[in-house]
Amino acid sequence: MVTMLLTLQTPPFITPIIIALFLVLYSTTTCAATFSHPDFQHLDVKQTLSELSSDNLISPSAAESNVSEYQYEALHAETGGGKWKLKLIHRDKLVSLTSSTYENENEIESDRHYNRTNNSGHRTHSHLFHQRMKRDAQRVATLLSRLTNTTTTTKGSDTKYEVDDFGSDVVSGMNQGSGEYFIRIGVGSPARSQYVVIDSGSDIVWVQCQPCNQCYHQTDPVFDPAYSASYTGVSCSSAVCDRLENAGCHAGRCRYEVSYGDGSYTKGTLAIETLTLGRAVIKNVAIGCGHMNQGMFVGAAGLLGIGGGSMSFVGQLGGQTGGAFSYCLVSRGTDSSGSLEFGRGALPVGASWVPLVRNPRATSFYYIGLVGLGVGGVRIPISEDTFKLTDTGTGGVVMDTGTAVTRFPTAAYEAFRDAFIEQTGNLPRSSGVSIFDTCYDLYGFVSVRVPTISFYLSSGPILTLPARNFLIPVDDSGTFCFAFAPTPAELSIIGNIQQEGIQISFDGANGFVGFGPNVC
Repeated sequence: MVTMLLTLQTPPFITPIIIALFLVLYSTTTCAATFSHPDFQHLDVKQTLSELSSDNLISPSAAESNVSEYQYEALHAETGGGKWKLKLIHRDKLVSLTSSTYENENEIESDRHYNRTNNSGHRTHSHLFHQRMKRDAQRVATLLSRLTNTTTTTKGSDTKYEVDDFGSDVVSGMNQGSGEYFIRIGVGSPARSQYVVIDSGSDIVWVQCQPCNQCYHQTDPVFDPAYSASYTGVSCSSAVCDRLENAGCHAGRCRYEVSYGDGSYTKGTLAIETLTLGRAVIKNVAIGCGHMNQGMFVGAAGLLGIGGGSMSFVGQLGGQTGGAFSYCLVSRGTDSSGSLEFGRGALPVGASWVPLVRNPRATSFYYIGLVGLGVGGVRIPISEDTFKLTDTGTGGVVMDTGTAVTRFPTAAYEAFRDAFIEQTGNLPRSSGVSIFDTCYDLYGFVSVRVPTISFYLSSGPILTLPARNFLIPVDDSGTFCFAFAPTPAELSIIGNIQQEGIQISFDGANGFVGFGPNVC
């Protein structure tokens, strides 16, 4: 394990807390100066590879039965002091969710081939990795389409950004499945259990609904509002309908439509419904009841948007949670599960807080202030302007749960990568894999010494990542790659691989994001 050094910036007399965690996080205040900044750390190659070969996949039924290991604390939520805690599961750990999205016989046969090459009977890590990178390239292209007012397209067009610019051979999203992390919630009265994707860049909650004019396959039965006592349609004249983007009206009922840019979409009726999170029953939540849906949601019933807008789940809860939530994304290859908590009671004591940056042109997204990058304890000479959000709403640094790999503008990435290569000259190199151009052949190594990777954040804190969050295995035979990639745009994205295992908390009411002190 890597030691986490966490120094509270105020008050100055508090003794710094030292906890053994997968993170090193310290502040550049006078108090923090008592600690030496680590230049190198060790990556346990043998353990990392052994975790890949272990049987960590679970069935949805097992995931649901094990949910009791988390105590749902919805008590006193109306006072703002409570919290609701849910188990958070990565898609690759769910057996039926990852096997329920076949679109044709060719894909089934392709997966059978991968199963034959893996003695455990499951898809190999290499297969899961390549599928994840294909989804990731599409996700990044979609984000840039939304945040730069451009359109993603295929080669040969005149638009600014293309899917191929992100380094992966992208196939149709219909074959891949959208969403990286899932939670289990209840919809309606009585509550019908459903898996939904969480998305920090989305501002709507929706599920597939009967009657289904067009629906993709999902693991649970499709929600039927006819059997819910709490379902109420929203009228076109409702103030809730006015808050929707692309709202429409049909037969006096408010209609919604959301397109995700990668071929998936949901269309249907806006409704007021009851959602259940463990023992917490939350009434009067505006949700989309999707009657025409196309997409790659890997067996999930829909999506729980936790973005910064007023129609997201967080935005609708408002005073009940004080705009606060916290998550821990599960680390790859481990038996643990992550968590998602709502409410001010979820905000940890001892986190290092930095201001959120608001983008009026993209209120759904959580921007943070990043001012520099470090390798081996040395800050790379990259201008702070590289990461600034401009007055016109371009650039900046977004934290995104749906993007896997952190992206930086090309010039910044190349300086960052070159510094890492310079300090890893003793490690045997390997050919690039998928979107990664810097890879190493670590077959036969027990552990390797690697330089630390640090994010210099605004207002002082420095976030130093654990080695497993920036040098990751891409196959079962010891190929590890530097887990960052360039983007042709000004926008930077902090992906979920770099967020894994770190407790990340958002205090929307006060405009801060916190890192640590806990891990998952």
